[in-house]
Amino acid sequence: MPQLDTSTWFITTLSMVLALFIVFQLKILKYNYSETPGLKSSLSLKKTMPWEKKWTKIYLPLLLPQQ
Repeated sequence: MPQLDTSTWFITTLSMVLALFIVFQLKILKYNYSETPGLKSSLSLKKTMPWEKKWTKIYLPLLLPQQ
């Protein structure tokens, strides 16, 4: 039975890792990130719903005065 030739395993593994690194770098470069990420104000993101314009109050039976 012939011996397994492992002399090329190092260069094969090294080239595979290098190729994966390059592929992932190219994938990451496709995304655009802002230069200075900052916190966005929650007030500008809040949308007013039609029912928020009216003043409403819900009365629960337990909150009514005792008779």
